[in-house]
Amino acid sequence: MSTLTDQPEAMGVISDQQLIDFVYAESKLLDSLQFEDWLDLFAEDGYYWMPLTHDQTDPRLQTSLLYEDKLLLRVRIERLAGHRTFSQQPKSRCHHLLQRPEVHSDDAWHQPTQGQYVVGAAFHYVETRLDQQTLYAGWSTFQLKDEGGQLRIKQKRVDLLNRDAALRSIQLFM
Repeated sequence: MSTLTDQPEAMGVISDQQLIDFVYAESKLLDSLQFEDWLDLFAEDGYYWMPLTHDQTDPRLQTSLLYEDKLLLRVRIERLAGHRTFSQQPKSRCHHLLQRPEVHSDDAWHQPTQGQYVVGAAFHYVETRLDQQTLYAGWSTFQLKDEGGQLRIKQKRVDLLNRDAALRSIQLFM
């Protein structure tokens, strides 16, 4: 299996398999609670977005469950690591079960010659702490860009199946 630091193939275009491997490795970092390494996958102008409505197109003009830039993601990671974060004593754990990711070559943002890629995967996500376990299902869509031979997340969009339900507090990242 490829690693996150693999170099692009000849001609500067990253293979579909490298894109798929990136998505699997990203979820593995989350499952192993390696949040700093996970955050390093984001471009400086990257976003983590969880829309509130189906087919939502604008996170700025419409309400979202989450829309966080890299700074806000860092704040959440620091909170999770804090010794005074009593909601994380003991710490939450998570597990992603992904359907095989697909490269979305029909997406307008997907332009391999420009170093831009779109990859999506359906998932089941379990978050657990103490005797409480919560299951979420949905789809993740990654806008990835090649920054000097390294894939970076421009945007990770998480569309929950039950996004319109009253949701419990989501502690970690899907």
